[in-house]
Amino acid sequence: MAEERNERAAAVRGLMGRCPHCGKGRLFRGYLTIVQECESCGEPLGLYRAADGPAFFTMTIMLLLLIPMIGFAWGLYRPDPVTLLVSVGLATTVLTLVILRLVKGAFVGYLWAKHEQDRGA
Repeated sequence: MAEERNERAAAVRGLMGRCPHCGKGRLFRGYLTIVQECESCGEPLGLYRAADGPAFFTMTIMLLLLIPMIGFAWGLYRPDPVTLLVSVGLATTVLTLVILRLVKGAFVGYLWAKHEQDRGA
């Protein structure tokens, strides 16, 4: 039987962009590409495919943030609609890109803790 892995610690390490096993090596090469194996402990991280999970959770988080963002921007500043569209659009884009990387790291950490490797087609 496989060893017991702490899901919370693995997800937090992944959230921070670190190897879910040792917490020292980098999880990402570039923006969203998972390294094949940890440079520190040699754990094969490339076997844990996140697929569409992080995108789904990121969209859900952003949609929950979008309504209050529009409401506060409209209520506090009363900008014209084009200014509101541009400012909220830019804020949404930046937040989405930041949250996507965080969610993907946590997702891969959780997959690692649950031994959910890509078994192929």
